[in-house]
Amino acid sequence: MIEWHWLGFDDIPRNDWYEVLRQRQDVFILEQTCLYPDIDGYDLDSHHLMAWREIDGKRTLVAYLRCLPPGLKYDEMSLGRVLTTRAARGSGIGRELLAKAIPLAEALHPGHRFRIGAQAHLEKFYASFGFQTVTEPYDEDGIMHIDMLR
Repeated sequence: MIEWHWLGFDDIPRNDWYEVLRQRQDVFILEQTCLYPDIDGYDLDSHHLMAWREIDGKRTLVAYLRCLPPGLKYDEMSLGRVLTTRAARGSGIGRELLAKAIPLAEALHPGHRFRIGAQAHLEKFYASFGFQTVTEPYDEDGIMHIDMLR
């Protein structure tokens, strides 16, 4: 069973936040061998969706994303740092994460569209949630990205 938490930065328990940062480092910096500033100043004003599951008797983060409010990075609200941990890949949790995040974000910021900077190889995944590509592919930190709107 998945335990979902949708929290503002100040409401995230310290140990949970530590695990989020550890997993973001593991996925985006170590696995993808991409040196970039993960601690970018946006977390403090964002909402964070975390999925936890018990694995081998331990509460484990299995998926995560953050929702940036409109005006923080883009005119639109944005979902970012979307990840599925190694422990949960292939389980469909990434699809479940987006399916939960979109209505939560829309309720938090009604009337606003989404803009995401997606890794280009995930274009079809995000398109299945109604996102449309609005830029040509571009290199961001050594990984091809595209901007998409919903």
